[in-house]
Amino acid sequence: MRVLNIRLMRMIWKHKGQFVAATAVVIIGLMVFTATGMAVKNLDTTLEKYYEITEFADMFVEVVKIPESAVHKIENLDFVERAEGRIVFDVPLRTEGDDEKVNVRIISYNTEEHHINKHYLLDGSLSLRNEREVHVIKMFADARNIQVGDTLRTQIQGDSYKLEVKGIVANPEYTYLMENEQSLLPDPGRFGVLFVGHEFAQNSYGMRNSYNEVVLKLKEGTNTQYAQKELEKMLDKYGVKRVYKRKDQLSNRMVHEEIESGKKTSQTVPIIFLSVAAAIISVMVQRLVRNDRVTIGVFKALGYTNTQITVHYTMLSLGIGLVGSVFGILFGTLLSGAMAQMYVDMIFNIPILYGKIYWEYYIGTVGLASVFCILAGLWGAQPVMKIMPADSMRPEAPKMGKRIWIERITWFWKRFTFSWKMVIRNILRSKKRFLFITLGISLTFSVTVIPLYQALAFKDIFVSHYSEFQTMDYTVKFTRPQNENMVLKVDELVESERIEPLCEYPFEVTNGWKEKVVNVVGIRQNSQLYHFKSLGNDPIQLPRRGIFISKGVADLLNVQKGDFVTLKSYIPDRDDQEVQIVEVIKQKLGMNIYMELETMQSLLADEELITGLAIESKANIKPELENVKGILSVQSVEDMQNVFMEFLDLTKVTIVFLVIFSGVLGFAVVYNSTVMSINERQLEFSSLRVMGFTKVDIFKLILKENAIMTVLGLLMGLPVGRWMISSVAQAFSTELYTLEAIASPVTYMQAIVMTIIFVSLAQVATYGKIHRLHFIDALKNRTA
Repeated sequence: MRVLNIRLMRMIWKHKGQFVAATAVVIIGLMVFTATGMAVKNLDTTLEKYYEITEFADMFVEVVKIPESAVHKIENLDFVERAEGRIVFDVPLRTEGDDEKVNVRIISYNTEEHHINKHYLLDGSLSLRNEREVHVIKMFADARNIQVGDTLRTQIQGDSYKLEVKGIVANPEYTYLMENEQSLLPDPGRFGVLFVGHEFAQNSYGMRNSYNEVVLKLKEGTNTQYAQKELEKMLDKYGVKRVYKRKDQLSNRMVHEEIESGKKTSQTVPIIFLSVAAAIISVMVQRLVRNDRVTIGVFKALGYTNTQITVHYTMLSLGIGLVGSVFGILFGTLLSGAMAQMYVDMIFNIPILYGKIYWEYYIGTVGLASVFCILAGLWGAQPVMKIMPADSMRPEAPKMGKRIWIERITWFWKRFTFSWKMVIRNILRSKKRFLFITLGISLTFSVTVIPLYQALAFKDIFVSHYSEFQTMDYTVKFTRPQNENMVLKVDELVESERIEPLCEYPFEVTNGWKEKVVNVVGIRQNSQLYHFKSLGNDPIQLPRRGIFISKGVADLLNVQKGDFVTLKSYIPDRDDQEVQIVEVIKQKLGMNIYMELETMQSLLADEELITGLAIESKANIKPELENVKGILSVQSVEDMQNVFMEFLDLTKVTIVFLVIFSGVLGFAVVYNSTVMSINERQLEFSSLRVMGFTKVDIFKLILKENAIMTVLGLLMGLPVGRWMISSVAQAFSTELYTLEAIASPVTYMQAIVMTIIFVSLAQVATYGKIHRLHFIDALKNRTA
């Protein structure tokens, strides 16, 4: 075997370009597997450790008002380990910019008794010695350049307060800093969290000796479903708004959705790249065996068995896998650390990072590469079995040069030039190579179109939601529910084309054993600012009775048009209501139920009660509404658009990497196939040189062949790309947003241009192979 091993090294060196190209595809697949898998694993581990250190709550209860004595009763329940009351409310923050609207969530916090949702101190002190000292969440502090010792001005219940920053902290409840479920992305510059003492929160918000939220740690082994039901029954008289578990907490949900997304990426992308690498290797080994026909015959005559020779060629394939594994592990490990650090620093507010090497990923990397490459090598080396020593000493019989079917169409065939006739004949006589390159180009196009689609898909969510589904310019939220007369009051203060009242409350929606807490939005039946469409994209109008339900909620509850669901009210003295689903609607952002305003007020809330406004106005109305008592926040579509554009800037790096990966894929397929074709056709090209063809002329023949295959590959890639887009849309859609499985023509054109560039680069790289061919030697070897 020593002789075969030496020959193996020489063979690798001789075909080093093909070896490197195939190895690059393997490296990318394994790098994504290692980097994404380990980064997500480290993020998951870090999150659990962080939750453990800070004692993140197991359950959250939102109520209208609950006395301290009732909190102690909750703590005495047999399934509760600890319970703590707190006050939570949103208020505007005064800033130097008059036109800037910044909201903060104030949460009461007692440093001496607080044991749930502990702070992780980053700067300053944990103690709050007087009622005007606050802790500020880190992401908000960083975005607004807030330092320890700074003074913040807030407006609470119409009164202004100056608060001194005592510390910068991280908190497990705001690992992902989103204001609510309707926010597409975090905006730490315009929304933050301040933690104040209990006494200050109670006095300023008018809730002496009372709370409006309770957080709980449950005893180990507690059935959370049972605990939730018991708490809802016990606290009904206190006006329960919502009882939800840790898994439904917004920040925790978003982090785990990102983890699940990373897991999907680490499982799907490597398989795609390793499959393509295996196909390239299999074809490469098959062509090598065919070209080494005489050598294999000599080896068999000397006593080498079929198994030994097959192993010899399979070792070439395995070598690609092992080299790819080494570099895949190396690059993947380095990238995993950077990815995990990016998660905790830029996306999530996690102050710690537990970085660990997971050897199972290294073993998995080597195992995946070995399995794919060994199978590819064995498949490619199959022709070894058919080579007989005596037959191999004679030149292989040339293929029969029969006419191709297109030649029978005489009037059409004679219109082609000599060179084009050669190109068409070669394509139709080498169907396997033609199919392989065409499929490779179609896959390159499909992989390229995915990141381009994802960037536009998220943009489409924003555009669709805020310019087609909702067409208001501003949304106004009240600190507390108001009478509908507030519409007239606001109309007198601002210039507007239209103002519509909104009534929005969370309700638990149930269908059998399935349940989900969803915001029910009451709007006027003739609303001009909400535009509903059915799943068939037909415009529809909100009915007087019954509800519209977004597709996300319908899928979670497994309901459809015509079904009945139960709305469990958290409002005191209100019974649960069974309502019929009149229509399942398209809603790309968020998940809601919609009901006619007066019907909602009579069934679920109070007469003429509203919680906010939708305003259509071209003027800047924020300054006029900033100091109005009872108004919590004024949010504009423009503000949300700015946040979204910042998010797109972050995604550009990811898109660039994915496009580069697809480029390597396309380059490897075309380069390897073209080089193998050149090696096989040396006699043909030598004959053409004798006939007067230059090296450039021969290179042009190859260019024409690959141009035809590129066009067909792109045509084939269109349906493949559409299928992959549909799969990605389904896999990456979440409860909070729905990706539409439609890409614009511009996206397809961009992918086509990029694919052509990748193929062209591969063609340029093969020109050197043409230039270095010894045509006379090829003719001598053939006639010897």
